[in-house]
Amino acid sequence: MLTFEIPGHGRLEITELVLDLNGTLAHDGVVPDAVVERLRTLSRWVRIQVVTADTLGTAAGLRGLGLQVQVLGPGDHVEAKAAFVRALSTSHTIAIGNGSNDEGMLREAAVGIAIVGQEGASARTVLAADIVVTRIEDALDLLLTPARLIATLRTR
Repeated sequence: MLTFEIPGHGRLEITELVLDLNGTLAHDGVVPDAVVERLRTLSRWVRIQVVTADTLGTAAGLRGLGLQVQVLGPGDHVEAKAAFVRALSTSHTIAIGNGSNDEGMLREAAVGIAIVGQEGASARTVLAADIVVTRIEDALDLLLTPARLIATLRTR
């Protein structure tokens, strides 16, 4: 579990990290080595899950990294991802995404982080986020270096 004491927000106890795949975790379907290293470190404290439409057909390769992968079928992916986070426990989950279909999961999570990277980001998803960064490495480093997350979210 990752625990953060955030002035003005209170205590966060995070047991789940939910990630989108394409445009968030992976660039053109490839997860950079620096991201894999961070995920391995984070997996000591939280369960890491990837929820994806698997647009590029690369999600199966993530299982080799020890990540739990949920590939969505046809339908409303905004609601499917939001429901996924609700089923885990919204108050114990951090969600990271960039696309329109990530809006609901960022809104439901205790902390939602939007990535505005090479692929860009949906304006609705950015507005649903608590934090906005430009690289997945920076998002994961917020969790690995708690003072950064606390400094960004504190209200006093």
